[in-house]
Amino acid sequence: MPDQMIRLASPLQLDSFVDGPGIRMVLWTQGCPHHCEGCHNPQTHDPNGGKLFAVKDLIEQIKSEPLQSGLTLSGGEPFWQSDLLIPIAKAAKERGLSLWAYSGFTFEEIMADDKKKKLLELLDVLVDGRFVLAKKDYRLRFKGSSNQRIIDVPASLKAGEVIRSSYDADNQKLQ
Repeated sequence: MPDQMIRLASPLQLDSFVDGPGIRMVLWTQGCPHHCEGCHNPQTHDPNGGKLFAVKDLIEQIKSEPLQSGLTLSGGEPFWQSDLLIPIAKAAKERGLSLWAYSGFTFEEIMADDKKKKLLELLDVLVDGRFVLAKKDYRLRFKGSSNQRIIDVPASLKAGEVIRSSYDADNQKLQ
């Protein structure tokens, strides 16, 4: 069986402080159906852009980075490649990393799709919703526009409804 390959916009990024709490690794997936006006990563929209990376190599790299406290899945649209991200997410969880994802899909849209839901069930936090340029606010913490939600995924799955993360309490803004 050939190695599974995932299309990413760039190699695994280390030492991010803006894509979730702590020192994080970020996987920038390639391909996005949303094409949000004002997107800060328009180069990730083309599903044929970026480069192919071996899933097993990414897992090994994630396992070998001792100073990282979390992994963030961003893009592009991570849920477009959910099948390939599942083994990566499982490896991150086994290592004890916090797992975040940014998606233009809403929690409800992801829940309605069994394939996407399997990746969602591995997450600690989901930042959901399309970026809306008219609602952009640089002071928002961990999200780009005020319509987006920072969701506590385990609590939401247990409750059967969206539970906002404490990171989204009162739409926290940077001072």
